Amino acid sequence: MAFQMPSFVNKLFRPFTTAVSRPYVQDSLAAANYPQGTERAIFAGGCFWGLEELYRKDWEGKGMLDCRVGYTGGQSEAPDYRAVCSGRTGHAESLLIAFDPQKVTFRQLTEYFFKMHDPTTMNRQGADTGTQYRSAIFYENEDQKKIAEEIKEKVGKEWYKGKPISTEIRAATKWYDAEDYHQDYLKKEPYGYHCPAHYVRPLPPLSS
Repeated sequence: MAFQMPSFVNKLFRPFTTAVSRPYVQDSLAAANYPQGTERAIFAGGCFWGLEELYRKDWEGKGMLDCRVGYTGGQSEAPDYRAVCSGRTGHAESLLIAFDPQKVTFRQLTEYFFKMHDPTTMNRQGADTGTQYRSAIFYENEDQKKIAEEIKEKVGKEWYKGKPISTEIRAATKWYDAEDYHQDYLKKEPYGYHCPAHYVRPLPPLSS
């Protein structure tokens, strides 16, 4: 009989795949039939399972049309999970969001991002360490860049006083979908690994 870890142990460790290569799929959300005016946002902040779980929980049906976990920000072509976890690809585990700006704004999604992870820890969230777990916002236009920089500055002054904000803000590069089993992972595996740094902090509204 195969050994199976207790559910509480599963929460402490992230499983690995033995896959070493896979087909390249770029910008999977771009081909979807979304309403005209749909926009995208890309965030990285530790294990992408936790990012997806919280964004789906709090924004699905409230302007977020869909999201995908994947890899971006690095130099390797068609990376797989094991390669990204090695820290040698330059990619970050990330979340790509498609949203309706008439119902939720990039500003709201970005403020939420700074609440639901710890932006003060360099290349780390909870027990997950390495550049692949860095905090980052990958902007797709100049408006997103301006908003991200403005919110980052306010967050440092109002929410995390005295602590440097490690979040990098940089132009979006190629997006690579993660393997299918990563998509909506914690919905499929509710007793799977949960990063303790992923929760919504009870912080006051930022100044206008």
